Amino acid sequence: MKKNLSACTTVLVGKNATIDGSTMAARNDDTFGPLTPQRFVTYPAYHNQPNQVKAYLNKCVVDRPADGYRYQGTPNVNYKTEGVFDESGFNEKNVGMSATESTYSNERVLAFDPLVEDTGINEDLIVAATLPFINSAREGVQYLGQLIKKYGSAEGNGVIFSDKNDVWYMEIITGHHWVAQRIPDDCYAVTGNRIAIQEVDFNDPDNFMWDDTIREFVAEHHLNPDRDGWNFRHIFGTATVFDQHYNTPRQWYGHKVLSPDVEMDPLDFDLPFVMKADHKITLEDVEEVLSSHYQNTPYDPLGHGTDEEKHMFRPISLNRTQNSHILQVRPDLPEAASTIMWMSFGIPTFTPYVPFFGNAADVDASYKNTPKELNMNLKSAYWMYRALSMIVESHHAEFLQADLDYLKDARQYFYKWIDETAPLAEGMDNNEASDVLSEKTHEMVAEMAKRTKELMSQLIMHGLELSKLTFIMDKNL
Repeated sequence: MKKNLSACTTVLVGKNATIDGSTMAARNDDTFGPLTPQRFVTYPAYHNQPNQVKAYLNKCVVDRPADGYRYQGTPNVNYKTEGVFDESGFNEKNVGMSATESTYSNERVLAFDPLVEDTGINEDLIVAATLPFINSAREGVQYLGQLIKKYGSAEGNGVIFSDKNDVWYMEIITGHHWVAQRIPDDCYAVTGNRIAIQEVDFNDPDNFMWDDTIREFVAEHHLNPDRDGWNFRHIFGTATVFDQHYNTPRQWYGHKVLSPDVEMDPLDFDLPFVMKADHKITLEDVEEVLSSHYQNTPYDPLGHGTDEEKHMFRPISLNRTQNSHILQVRPDLPEAASTIMWMSFGIPTFTPYVPFFGNAADVDASYKNTPKELNMNLKSAYWMYRALSMIVESHHAEFLQADLDYLKDARQYFYKWIDETAPLAEGMDNNEASDVLSEKTHEMVAEMAKRTKELMSQLIMHGLELSKLTFIMDKNL
């Protein structure tokens, strides 16, 4: 099997931990290289059509039910060679899914239940096999659990499901074993490519789910290293030097942003997965985590630490971040306009999180028609925001303030736009609301393209003045 595993960062927030009562499920999709073009699409609902979905990266073929809901996805443009990887979106039942956070198990557990690499469920098709058929976040875990039981898993994966009440994080860590945890309403969670879930309470099925043979599997093969308790991370996870430089620092920095008064060590293998923040978490807080590169620490690659410090830890936001998304469900908006996927198609350090209603079925052409390569007309949102990212980073110190001002103005515009647009869906069902929300979204996308190209023009002109190929001796020469 061709292994194109992603290296992502996840932030999850319960409804009572947020400033507006929303649930938030967020992730950076960090792919195989700096250029893995993606597009944003809506797949239509279908009825009375039993069908199959086939993976491009292995031989997995999943039978799908005769009826499926409309759902969103952000697939790769070069899907035949890189896999589809629909990544994230909402379905028409207002259920969100983000897949996947690649995770890695230790050799002890894999020896007894290896990954089903040739024919098991993989990241290529996991969204298409699941999201069209679920009615709640809890049901998403149950549905995918049954698929893993039937087909096995080709990879270690962390999968997010969310709705207006719940956020669930499911970790599939061997060929057939998995555990899922509901994020408590008053808590948040953060992880990055290590097995995250810690103590599992098998007497609390409201907040934990698991495959029906996992306890027997662990006992039979003597896999629990702890004298007391049942710590999922200790049993199935890894604790290596690689983890300390690639994975644990991202979890540490997420907690540093969301719980700044709690002292932690970026090399600690036992950093908590779930915590309570000392303040109500905002959308900007989550964006700050996902767009970060260890700002205000010696480890910032764009900062002032030593060369060794600046290259010690893998940042959260990368040039390999193909999209960063926050799946938000807001209880204060009309039901048909309550789901919003905030999506950044550039490097999130430099580009805005643009809001897309889950029930706006008509996706703007600039998002759904991404070409394989950059075209300088910049009609593609993916390439426009990637180009902006490159321009800002090229003269970071000189261009940073202009970019920060642009991002702040964009957030203000988005908040007002949602406040004015969402009420238009009052009293409508999801299908009725689609036309209204889609029309307004087209207008918003056009406005952001205008603003972004204006900024790029200003920065390019400023950049021409910064060229080092200059020499002034006599103004007449």
